[in-house]
Amino acid sequence: MRENRTLLNLYQPYKWVVYFPLLGLSTFGLGITSIVLSWIAGPRVAGICGRIWSRLNAAAIPMRVRFFDQGNMKPGQSYVVVSNHQSHLDIFVLIGWSGLDLRWVMKAELRKIPVFGFACSKLGHVYIDRSNREQALATLERAREKIRDGTAIVFFPEGTRSPDGALLPFKKGAFRFALDLGLPILPVTIKGTRDLLPGRSLKLFPGKVDAFVHPPIETTGLGEGDLAELIARTRAAIATPLEGRVSHGGEG
Repeated sequence: MRENRTLLNLYQPYKWVVYFPLLGLSTFGLGITSIVLSWIAGPRVAGICGRIWSRLNAAAIPMRVRFFDQGNMKPGQSYVVVSNHQSHLDIFVLIGWSGLDLRWVMKAELRKIPVFGFACSKLGHVYIDRSNREQALATLERAREKIRDGTAIVFFPEGTRSPDGALLPFKKGAFRFALDLGLPILPVTIKGTRDLLPGRSLKLFPGKVDAFVHPPIETTGLGEGDLAELIARTRAAIATPLEGRVSHGGEG
């Protein structure tokens, strides 16, 4: 329906009058709440605010999400979650529907956003300065302490949003992190967010999104020499639904 220019243009006033103000207010209100909860009960409990924030703003678009986990996520298991990246809306999908206690690797610039930046820091998310390799590596080293007892860390290995939906080359950081910690990689494919909000665009539009969780890829016993194969296996799993070859299994 996005191809219908009339409908697309008719929707845009709603975006400015309703959706963006709600996004701002919910980010501020739930951000403050999450900061308070993190002080009182810790980041895991405060993470509930993130799920409410994601689902509330997804419903306001409206964005309908189908999340197919197919029993591939084990309770209490920590993962390095590796996902494709098509849109800013990918964040709503993973936070709102995965059910995982997620920590994010985020651009250092996001720390400057009022309330949001500080709240994410209190919740244990990881800010990384990609312009400084040594500092970035040191940041990931410190992040190891946060990834245990069922907490998962999310990487978008393409490094940026795909301009056309096709997978970009994967960077190695997520895979080295998984090898260093001996954690399984959990590949996730998000399909459809680009149709709602393309990269480098504010032309938001309602629609449907599917997310697929693939079987974990074990890293125990693997080393630096297995890195290329590990990246290839993960990339192949993520690419499968994008190519239309996937069994939906059960809906989460």
